[in-house]
Amino acid sequence: MQQQQQQQQTRDLIGSLKPIMRVNPSRMCTPIEERLEQNLKVRIGMVAVSDGKIKPIPTRLYLTMEVLKLQREEVEITNHNKIPADTKERMVQITRQKVGGLGLSIKGGAEHKLPVLISRIYKNQAADQTGQLFVGDAIIKVNGEYITACNHDDAVNILRNAGDIVVLTVKHYRAAKPFLQKTEKEEKLDNVSASNGTVKDGWMSPSKLHPSSPKGTHSRQGSNTSSNSIKLKKWVDIVTVPLMMAYVTRYIFGTDKLRRNAFEVRGLNGARSGVIHCDDTAILSQWLKYISDNITSLTYLQMKLYNRNFGVGERIEYMGWVNEAVSNSNQLWQSYRPRFLALKGPDLLLFETPPCNIGDWSRCALTFKVYQILFRVMRESENVDERQHCFLVQSPGKSPRYLSVETRQELLRIEAAWHTAVCSAITHLKSKTFPVILAGKPAGLTLDLSQGFTLTFDGITEPVWRYKFYQLRGSSDDGKSKLKLLFQEHDSIAIETKELESPQLQNLLFCIYAFITARVAVVDPTFLRSAAP
Repeated sequence: MQQQQQQQQTRDLIGSLKPIMRVNPSRMCTPIEERLEQNLKVRIGMVAVSDGKIKPIPTRLYLTMEVLKLQREEVEITNHNKIPADTKERMVQITRQKVGGLGLSIKGGAEHKLPVLISRIYKNQAADQTGQLFVGDAIIKVNGEYITACNHDDAVNILRNAGDIVVLTVKHYRAAKPFLQKTEKEEKLDNVSASNGTVKDGWMSPSKLHPSSPKGTHSRQGSNTSSNSIKLKKWVDIVTVPLMMAYVTRYIFGTDKLRRNAFEVRGLNGARSGVIHCDDTAILSQWLKYISDNITSLTYLQMKLYNRNFGVGERIEYMGWVNEAVSNSNQLWQSYRPRFLALKGPDLLLFETPPCNIGDWSRCALTFKVYQILFRVMRESENVDERQHCFLVQSPGKSPRYLSVETRQELLRIEAAWHTAVCSAITHLKSKTFPVILAGKPAGLTLDLSQGFTLTFDGITEPVWRYKFYQLRGSSDDGKSKLKLLFQEHDSIAIETKELESPQLQNLLFCIYAFITARVAVVDPTFLRSAAP
């Protein structure tokens, strides 16, 4: 229930920022078409999709802010030319829709010496929803006013301006059937006005119709359907992948092998897009950017919702998918597994699955303090395999965790969030003391954000020595317990060497780096802004 409430809050937050758009999904777009309504982007394009084994099949992608849909085209056979039970005059009330208008097309008019006839009724739109109007109905009156003497254009204007509630007086005109058939050429020229639901193609002269000619009577009828049936094509959803905290990758799942012009998307609910193949690299880059941007935006909104429940020192700075290398005895990094990484307050967390509610944040199996681990972005020459955009997370006494993300931009985003998390954690921690040994005597080395390094012997409050962070000029260690710190004296070029032993050497070194990072941010507030992507 809590998860559903959070998802509803997310939808409400999105809705307050960008109203939901209504789009007719039957329109083809190649390769990617952007359509805007009420400031919300919907992107549609043709790709090919497979399960990684079978031959890819043509599929349409339909992308909104919240979901990615895979659609296939289906043909629907409908009885378009139904006729009423009798031919008496009927009064039918229609409520005009904002999209589609009256939902009908007309032909004929006085200039053709024919009545104004309903030539088409659009499925699931206003006229069709009445269940009382039929192709071949002659419109006698509109809101009680006769239009039998009107030409076609006048009839169009009358219908367009008839208001939101329109009452039509109609009578079925069976003799109109042969005149309402369309040639293939005229079908393509049909120009539908979405604002009023009528057509502006006039009346088709009987002399142009050749019912006996196969070429002139295509009329969208299949050989296996009756003369009263037509085939209508529509797009049907086959897969819907929610984008909230979704996982998108170009790599073959679990490996460092990059798919050529292909990617896949996996949703939090287990829905999968399959392998989506694009025609070229440019189209692939477009789709990856659009989908990744939507995922990032939704994740940011979810972060804002979560942060309403956390104090200043516990706020989430980053969350998103990474891939962690899994080593074995045969190969250093043989396979990868997805991990959901979060930087929350002083902690770095690695989840198997994303946290779906507030309680999940306290049940993470892998939690590290950001000031007690080393974060390092790998240079390209240091990558151990074909994976790009890699970084190390190392905790004291354990093998480093080798992680990667999909794009350079995402890596920069994590690095910037890391610096922010470290600075925030140290600001709230203020100081930390480590047990050390100096000249064979037990002592304590305190790292303080404002004071710097202070060393005191156990049981004695007076410091043995004290240096600011900026006075540190270097350090060296033996990788076990011995540490040398090099400090420069005030107003002098002299270097003082302080030799210590620490049972928590790695922890101490990582913490020194964290305090120096935080101190730089305090002295130079632009440091964190310059680290942002």
